[in-house]
Amino acid sequence: MYALVEIKGKQYKVQKDCSLTVDLMKEEPGTAVEFDSVLMLAEDGKPKIGTPYVKGAVVAATVGEMVKGPKIDVIKFKRRKGYERRQGHRQKYTMLTVNDIRS
Repeated sequence: MYALVEIKGKQYKVQKDCSLTVDLMKEEPGTAVEFDSVLMLAEDGKPKIGTPYVKGAVVAATVGEMVKGPKIDVIKFKRRKGYERRQGHRQKYTMLTVNDIRS
């Protein structure tokens, strides 16, 4: 069984006992969260598609640790002018472990 769930404006395909990386959440590590914005639910090859969400479907997950993504260098320059600016960025993410998918 798998589901398509919307978390913080992005869509993810989840299965039971899978881990996924989502944008940074405010919850503390170890807390349980539930997402009721399930877009599609597939059980035994029979999909249920919501309009826009499947009624009564819930994805339960546990919040894991906060991790950082790869460093991204933002470089601006204009050739032959001596102008160059560098800026770096690392996005923060939260690891989630899916415990259960209920319909």
